[in-house]
Amino acid sequence: MHTIEPLETLHSNVAWQQRRLAATPRGVAVLGDFFIERAKNAEFWDIEGRRFIDFAGGIAVLNTGHIHPRVQAAIGAQLERFTHSCYQVVPYTEYVTLAERINALVPIDGPVKTAFFSTGAEAVENAVKIARYSSGRSGVIAFGGAFHGRSLLALTLTGKVYPYKAGFGPLPPEIYHLPYPAEGVSLPAVQQAMEHLFQCDIEAARVAAIVFEPVQGEGGFHVMQPPAVQWLRDLCDRHGILLIADEVQTGFARTGKMFAMEHYGVSPDLMTLAKSMGGGTPLSAVCGRAALMDAPAPGGLGGTYAGHPLAIAAAHAVLDVMEQEQLPARAHALGARLRMQLNAHASRQPRIGAVRGLGAMLACELVDPVCGAPDAGAAKRVQAAALERGLLLLTCGVHGNVLRFLFPLTIEDSVFAEGQAVLDAALATALA
Repeated sequence: MHTIEPLETLHSNVAWQQRRLAATPRGVAVLGDFFIERAKNAEFWDIEGRRFIDFAGGIAVLNTGHIHPRVQAAIGAQLERFTHSCYQVVPYTEYVTLAERINALVPIDGPVKTAFFSTGAEAVENAVKIARYSSGRSGVIAFGGAFHGRSLLALTLTGKVYPYKAGFGPLPPEIYHLPYPAEGVSLPAVQQAMEHLFQCDIEAARVAAIVFEPVQGEGGFHVMQPPAVQWLRDLCDRHGILLIADEVQTGFARTGKMFAMEHYGVSPDLMTLAKSMGGGTPLSAVCGRAALMDAPAPGGLGGTYAGHPLAIAAAHAVLDVMEQEQLPARAHALGARLRMQLNAHASRQPRIGAVRGLGAMLACELVDPVCGAPDAGAAKRVQAAALERGLLLLTCGVHGNVLRFLFPLTIEDSVFAEGQAVLDAALATALA
């Protein structure tokens, strides 16, 4: 029997927090103790009417902002037609035309094909399936600090034990990790580790794929060294290994280009896409060289909700917005403004360490001012101080000491400046 909720309960964050704790498991970690009521572009309001500026973007899902009018209209129009048929049972033309558009955009050499799924983890797992099937090999190499998802194979690829892997074993076999060649890790050291791996753990002829993020997301926004990307391409060519670029977080204008691989001038064999592609709806994709994508037999790929009609419609609108509002260039401009701000703080505040990233995918480390050790506590204090002032920030990194910035690329200049001012205040207060 449905009961009528008292008005004061329906609009109380405290009451809903108590209900959340009673009804949902603690394994689903939740940052906020407030509940969203409505949102628009880079702002949202909770059920008590408090306004927030969103520098988290649903973890990089909202490059086109909350409820972009074009995306909203596209979903509404599709909702009037049909909501589901299962593409594998009754296909729809929009799936095909979106694949055509993605095929023309991704930096992959030769004829390209695309298959759609629902989540980033699902895309990663299907990319591994395609690599294994097409190569007849089983080994997969990933990197420390990587994040590829929480499903069992994806979390095995993920290079961070806590909180993702601990207690969930045994994990799938034949997954190997190397140091990630970025800030503080030299390419020769990684090359030596690769050689050791081939000598001691698995021969190169049994490796199906190497999976990497051009810029690590959860790992701390580390940018892979350009020579390392070229080395991976050459290594894969030499040994018949497939190179998989995970662009789930870096894709769709976040780094100042449509895809992060465009910064490197290197063509992967397969790419995984998700997050901002769907404009807030669950949609992911694997795209790659046509011969590889065609390797699995009919029925080997797919999913009941894979390439859902509402998400496909949203993605078409997202691509229109990316082009018409020139969001890659917007990412570059906003990123330059934020980088200047963070570097200014770093020059006078020893608790702020490295400032890094590409385009509008930026982060800064918080460190002990004496020894330079990671300081997760400082990062949490800044995050809390910002949230108290109405600015939503996320942390990341293997040590949890990195502040990351993932604001919508459609954010108004005035709202962005307001968020920067709040960030200034939060840094000054939390790091005093």
